[in-house]
Amino acid sequence: MRVCVVGGTGNISTSIVRLLLEVGHEVAVFNRGLSPGLPAGVRQLQGDRKDRAAFEAMMQTEKFDGAIDMICFDAVDAASTLRAFRDVQHLVYCSTVCTYGVDYDWLPATEDHPLRPISAYGSNKVAADKLFLAAYYERGYPVTIIKPSTTFGPRLNMMRQLDCAANPGWVDRVRKGKPIAVCGDGRALHQWLYVDDAAPAFVFPLGREICAGQVYNMMKTEFGTWEDYHRAALRVIGREVEMVGVPVQALCDCRVPDLGTCESIFAYNTIYSPARLRRDVPEFRPRLSLEEGLAKVLEAMDREGRIPNSDESDWEDKLIAAQRQVSAVELGC
Repeated sequence: MRVCVVGGTGNISTSIVRLLLEVGHEVAVFNRGLSPGLPAGVRQLQGDRKDRAAFEAMMQTEKFDGAIDMICFDAVDAASTLRAFRDVQHLVYCSTVCTYGVDYDWLPATEDHPLRPISAYGSNKVAADKLFLAAYYERGYPVTIIKPSTTFGPRLNMMRQLDCAANPGWVDRVRKGKPIAVCGDGRALHQWLYVDDAAPAFVFPLGREICAGQVYNMMKTEFGTWEDYHRAALRVIGREVEMVGVPVQALCDCRVPDLGTCESIFAYNTIYSPARLRRDVPEFRPRLSLEEGLAKVLEAMDREGRIPNSDESDWEDKLIAAQRQVSAVELGC
């Protein structure tokens, strides 16, 4: 199958492109051409999807058999994708579990759970999802929607609960024996998936009739607490440090940098069921442990010099000092 990946060089899509090649597809990627290092045999189609007319004309000229859209973020993007790939045999689109929000009627949340997004990102993805599903139900357009939970890999930095990989200096803090802040008591439940284990969920639905019109949650069946995650990260980094819990409202009031993901999802219990995906796409069987995946991320960060000096930023020291003072007052010390 001739497949175009819209994106192709991001956190998940790098692994998708590699797997597409491994299973014998002819692969092209459409993106702005800012990230080097495409595998041999992958064709680069350079452009900006926000230039709708040019993007759509190029995709229609190419006449791909299948497409995987990793950078569709709202209904306008979705409408453009439907025009660009109007004749494909199958489109796989990357949505998000943020569409569910954090007010759950049941856990683990299944694909029929009500959608109650609390972030603009989640709301925009809901609008895109609805457009794709309408295309399926109204005219049989062959789309599959994948909803990842937290998916991590070496293209991004090692995340933690307070942010989504935006502040890698915390790794240096740990190496220097400094305490780190966590949200609340660190016991919020979550699921993490390594990017190579995610790729089959996007690749193997292509051309599979049973997957058309389906929405799939994509994550490991297993879950843990953010404390479990941080303990695993500390073992990979090679040093134990104190974890200081700070209430989420205090984190917001103190304007912790890049807190958005924590505020909108990481501070809450978020458990989803991948049973439907495992049923229809048996190739999706995550194998890598959390520690094995984190070790790969850390190796890439060290190799590429992506760990800044934590001494150059003092917001976390101030935050921890303030929380300790509050805790001492509450205890009457």
